[in-house]
Amino acid sequence: MTMFVTDTALTGSPFSQCRHQAVLTLPAREAHVSAARHLAADLLACWSVPESERDSAVLIVDELAANAAQYGREHMTLLLVLDHGTLHIVVTDSGTTVEHRHRDVAPDERGRGTGIVTCLAESTEVHQTRSGREVRARLRCTG
Repeated sequence: MTMFVTDTALTGSPFSQCRHQAVLTLPAREAHVSAARHLAADLLACWSVPESERDSAVLIVDELAANAAQYGREHMTLLLVLDHGTLHIVVTDSGTTVEHRHRDVAPDERGRGTGIVTCLAESTEVHQTRSGREVRARLRCTG
């Protein structure tokens, strides 16, 4: 497991806001999803993100990390950046293309994760890279 956390004062900002950033790299295993979720919850509380927005962000982290654990082969990385009232959540994994749901799985048992993320986030993007997949979600934070 690798983790980096930084806080940098933004020079020239009329509000003297602080830019917060954290990176966590974990094995792409379902057992590690809770670590990503708990880190996000703790950091966002330390960064004074309001509780309702923090809850939405933690749910997004949980869904994206669960997808990365399911489809990533080796590792997954969570990047959180809070900058000028916007929280950027980026989860990358070492997986290839998104696998489709098996027919023997009930429709209400899987597949809600990306829908939840899309509903909660201001915007989302998915990119396939050479080394895997990257999913970005952006949330406005009023605090």
